Amino acid sequence: MSGETEAKGGRGAQLKHTGLRPGWTTGACATAATTAAYTALLTGDFPDPVTITLPKGQTPSFALAVESYEDGESATAGVVKDAGDDPDVTHGALVRSTVRRLPPGSGVVFKAGPGVGTVTRPGLPLPVGEPAVNPVPRELMRTHIAQVAAAHGAPGDVEVTISIDHGEEIARSTWNPRLGILGGLSVLGTTGIVVPYSCSAWIDSIRRGVDVARAAGRTHVAGCTGSTSEKTVVREHDLPEDALLDMGDFAGAVLKYIRRHPVDRLTICGGFAKLSKLAAGHLDLHSGRSQVDKAFLAELARRGGASKALAQEVTEANTGLAALQLCTAAGVPLGDLVANTARDEALAVLRGAPVAVDVICIDRAGTVVGRSGTQGPR
Repeated sequence: MSGETEAKGGRGAQLKHTGLRPGWTTGACATAATTAAYTALLTGDFPDPVTITLPKGQTPSFALAVESYEDGESATAGVVKDAGDDPDVTHGALVRSTVRRLPPGSGVVFKAGPGVGTVTRPGLPLPVGEPAVNPVPRELMRTHIAQVAAAHGAPGDVEVTISIDHGEEIARSTWNPRLGILGGLSVLGTTGIVVPYSCSAWIDSIRRGVDVARAAGRTHVAGCTGSTSEKTVVREHDLPEDALLDMGDFAGAVLKYIRRHPVDRLTICGGFAKLSKLAAGHLDLHSGRSQVDKAFLAELARRGGASKALAQEVTEANTGLAALQLCTAAGVPLGDLVANTARDEALAVLRGAPVAVDVICIDRAGTVVGRSGTQGPR
């Protein structure tokens, strides 16, 4: 929600072909601050630097910029976000976590402090009223809280309040206000690592990926928008790693290069909202350069049998996911309609190249919410 993209490398790694330095997501910084604060709450001492374990096993260390201990009931730690060489709007922001004891059995409760937004509209991966701390960072923080609690014989029942200095001001340059996330930024991240954004470098790596797949004799490759879609494609088609193209938002780059260097079959897999942009004719799926067209989705829904009233609801939906949920509840296969239309757009870009295409749309959890049939050149 704030523009972070996810990397596959570890601490200090360089992106292939770029020389650019990756950084850390707000979720990773919040986890480090939470781990340090909870450790101090139990021991009286702040670990500095504090080391955490990311979802893919990397173990970065973070220096603390803020330490505060309040009478044994709460502790606060802060980490300055380093987004590496990515022009992330949250680069340099101070991410704070205040951990407060709760009665046994309370579990871990998340609160939005100053600079962190609150969800006010449906269609996002969090319920209305929840702080905009996304599911993966929440799970990462819960895991580290449990580890610290186990190490010190504590129950692990705490309130975690995440704050981001100047977050409300920074959020004005993101899509959060339009999405109904009010009061600040979102705490994001699925791998904990931010990929430096470089169009030319990323597109070059896509091309090299196609070259490697062809050289390995792969006849079926997949263009994926991220790690969740990669897992879906592997599950669906049992493709090897060298057949997976990390296309990110650059669907056009994949299609244009494969048009000149064809393979027998291309699967495109990504989030429903992103692929609805491809269906609408956009080849760059980045949120800063293309938006989900709800009127277009409403027209697709009408073709699929939606009533005039439902189509109007789709037009007014807060997000693409909310539009999909409305149609699913009404028995209108909007996911399949988007997948088939995206496939047709892809075939148009391929301009008769000997490549069969299919499209898979997923939700944020990786569940398939739409798929097309496989169709060859026209």
